[in-house]
Amino acid sequence: MANVVLEFTASAGDSEPQSRPVLIIGQQTSLQQVNWSQIKGKLQPVVSKEVWQAALSALNPNPTDSCPLYLNHAAVAALPSRVSRHNSPSSAHFVSRLVRTCLPGGTNRCIVMVCERSDVFASACAIARAFPLFSRRSTSSRRTEKKQVTIEFVIIGQDSGPLDPTELECLSNAADGVRLAARIVDTPCNEMSTDHFLDEIRAVGTELGITPVIIRGEELKQKGFGGIYGVGKAAVHPPALAVLSHTPDGATQSIAWVGKGIVYDTGGLSIKGKTTMPGMKRDCGGAAAILGAFKATVKQGFKDNLHAVFCLAENAVGPTATRPDDIHTLYSGKTVEINNTDAEGRLVLSDGVVYASKDLSADIILDMATLTGAQGISTGKYHAAVMTNSEQWEAACVRAGRSSGDLAHPLVYCPELHFSEFTSAVADMKNSVADRENAQSSCAGLFIGSHLGFDWPGVWVHVDIASPVHAGERATGFGVALLMALFGQASDDPILNQVSPLGVASAVPGEQMERDCKRRRLV
Repeated sequence: MANVVLEFTASAGDSEPQSRPVLIIGQQTSLQQVNWSQIKGKLQPVVSKEVWQAALSALNPNPTDSCPLYLNHAAVAALPSRVSRHNSPSSAHFVSRLVRTCLPGGTNRCIVMVCERSDVFASACAIARAFPLFSRRSTSSRRTEKKQVTIEFVIIGQDSGPLDPTELECLSNAADGVRLAARIVDTPCNEMSTDHFLDEIRAVGTELGITPVIIRGEELKQKGFGGIYGVGKAAVHPPALAVLSHTPDGATQSIAWVGKGIVYDTGGLSIKGKTTMPGMKRDCGGAAAILGAFKATVKQGFKDNLHAVFCLAENAVGPTATRPDDIHTLYSGKTVEINNTDAEGRLVLSDGVVYASKDLSADIILDMATLTGAQGISTGKYHAAVMTNSEQWEAACVRAGRSSGDLAHPLVYCPELHFSEFTSAVADMKNSVADRENAQSSCAGLFIGSHLGFDWPGVWVHVDIASPVHAGERATGFGVALLMALFGQASDDPILNQVSPLGVASAVPGEQMERDCKRRRLV
């Protein structure tokens, strides 16, 4: 998959399946609405209209199904006929699975995605997830030829015209962002240290014409970033705070995305076991998603100030590692007694969100992180856990998850009941809870919010993506689509405007949001 090039096009053109294998995907009812003239050029002469119709009749999705149309050169696959209210109408997760399992092999292939216009964005991102970029298999390194996968959307329902070039560019940029995030998360720490991650940030900055601000190593300590410095100081490659800022003329508000970028998490001196440490290369998933989303969003024309803040560190073991009982002063000025060095993500993010508030004057701060193992218990493998000080933004995150395919579900937000879990006798707070059976994921988010202050007047959103960041042993690029959709109204792009549940300023009033979402069948 590492050498696969994705091309989104209004029309993939005609080619018989032996020359260009094809997979056609959609809900069974959607596939039945497709006119034979729209697809015959990709199937004839080996697949007739009668064979196509017979295949559609044979499909029995439970929840999905597929049927070969001609040997291993052409197939049709059906998505679930219905989904629950907590799933995406696009069935994005099933789109990814069907592409991985049903797309015929070859160096030049075609995917025809049949869906409503409101599902185009989520479906495109789902297809991108099926083609990871990172591989160190010796056979793949010897293959130099590029494989082409052309994706055409057949739109059904209202507004069924073809996608225009601007919309296709949006899909291409979103797919690139998803694959960039997944590549970074899949890459092991010996190739994705803090040094390498900074190189990735610089590369995106160069492409966008932005010079990153980087605070690193001992300078972090001198400037008061006790969280980032304390977590990463024992590593060979020093920790860093890096910022990419997009500041267009006419901006009316400032938005900051803050990403947890722990390139490897041993747990520190509170060390993880041999079964729980493998996979901790993925602990930079929040920062990777923000980098991918920032690149794609700015390319699409973002109208407000947008800052991407990356909190980078390796939680390593060494002579200078933070010890349990150490007390660190974070950028907020608050002191933290360390009772668990494996609760490090909240420390780096606390520095990041306060920097976004104090130094960047952000009105809206969203932090994204692979923060807690408890997230998977709270909201599962497919839904990110969302916590926010705004009820409207909580609803917006859920709806943006459904419209983007990066699903999200709320956590309990109740600091007056939960924050006492961090009580310390010698510091302002501890960094880990006293009772691990009391809403762990909520408490972890509250730790971050406490450094902004629970009376902070802006909008703060915390997104925990610990489980959705991977599917099995592969990264998903989760978070890119969610961010692009959630803030889509600040974009010039019509697709992002359509999938966003937010208004032009900050948040659409509840009744208007409800009407907008009903129009797009998202409730």
